[in-house]
Amino acid sequence: MYFKDIIGQGEVKRLFINEAKEGRIPHARLICGNEGVGTFPLALAYARYISCTNKGENDACGQCPSCIKFDKLVHPDLHFIYPTIKGKSVSAKGSDYYIKNWRKFILENPYISFNQWLDELNANNQQAIIYSEESDEIFKKVSLKSCEGGYKICIIWLPEKMNEVCANKLLKLLEEPPFKTIFMLVSEAPDMLLQTILSRSQRLNIKPIEETSIANVLKQKYGILENDSNTIAHLANGNYIKALEAIHMNKENEYFFELFVHLMRLSYQRKIREMKSWSETVAGMGRERQKSLLQYCQRLIRENFIYNFHQQSLNYMTNEEINFATRFAPFINERNVMGIMDELSEAQQHIEHNVNAKMVFFDFSLKMIVLLKQ
Repeated sequence: MYFKDIIGQGEVKRLFINEAKEGRIPHARLICGNEGVGTFPLALAYARYISCTNKGENDACGQCPSCIKFDKLVHPDLHFIYPTIKGKSVSAKGSDYYIKNWRKFILENPYISFNQWLDELNANNQQAIIYSEESDEIFKKVSLKSCEGGYKICIIWLPEKMNEVCANKLLKLLEEPPFKTIFMLVSEAPDMLLQTILSRSQRLNIKPIEETSIANVLKQKYGILENDSNTIAHLANGNYIKALEAIHMNKENEYFFELFVHLMRLSYQRKIREMKSWSETVAGMGRERQKSLLQYCQRLIRENFIYNFHQQSLNYMTNEEINFATRFAPFINERNVMGIMDELSEAQQHIEHNVNAKMVFFDFSLKMIVLLKQ
C-alpha cells in the first residue's frame, strides 16, 4: 500500500509525508475513523514511507529493499497486532498464529472490516479479541534491536478489542517506548480505550472519503457508469467498503434487510408465535453477526425517519431499501424514533455482555409492537 493507492485523504497524506521528512514522527499515533474511510491503509502507507530508504517527494520509492519486503508484508521491523480467535489447541491464538491469513487478507484489499476478518478466520460464534499474551509478544518484538537500522513499527488494528490485561501492559510501553519504536493504533471506537492510552497517544481523526473520490475510483477501477458511480458513492457515505459491497451485492446485508422487514411486519401484526421463532433464528447467528444486525437495524430506522422529510440528498439507502421505506417510513416518526433507537442500543449492549440472545431479541420484538403503534 502506497499513498498513491489511498482514496482521497490528501490532507492526511501530506501531514504524514511532512512528519517523516522533518523527523517529527510521534512514538504513539492513534488513527481514528469509521470503517471504510482508510485508517488502516493510511497506517500501512505511512509505515512504508517511514521505512523507505529512498523516499520520493510524495511517496515511497517502491524499489528499495524495504519497499520490496513491504510488498509482501514481510519486513522484519513491521509488526501487526489484531483481534483473533482461539483455535483447536491452547497455543492456536494470537497474531503470530494467524499471520499467514492476515497477510493474505490485507494484500487482497487493505480496506478491511472487522466482519470480513471474522469470515477469513471462520469465527462462527466466537468473538475475536486481542488476548493478554499479545502484550508480551509486543514487548519482545520491540525490545529487540531494529533488524535494518531504522524504526520498529507496530500497527495495532482495533485496539479497542484488547482485553484489560493487554491494554494495561501496552500502556507501560507507551509510557516508556523502546528506542526508535513507533506504535500506530488504528481504531474505530477510540472511546472504548483506556483514558491513559488516549492521553499518551497523538490522536488523528480521519474524515469520511469525499463522494467524488469514491466515484472516480469506481469509474476508473471497476468501469462503473458515471451516474451509477455517483449514486453508489452517495450511498456509501464516505465508506469505500460500502461502495464495494454495493457493487458486489453484499449477501449479509440482504439477509439483514429480510430479517428487519420480516420482524417489522410480524410486530405490526402482533404474531407472537412467529416473533418467537424469528428471535430463535437470530439467536443462532453468532454474537458478532447479531451485533452487525442490530447496527444495520439502527441505520435503517434512522434512514426511514429521515425519508419522511423528502430530502433525497440526506438518505443513504439501496433501491430495495427505498422501496420498502415508501410504505414503512410513516410508521417511524418523532413520537417513536428515539424509543426504537434506545431499544436497539440497549439490545446491542446486552449482546456485547453475553446476555441470552433469544431473550434479548424476543424482548425487543415485543417492545416493537407498542412502539410501531405510536
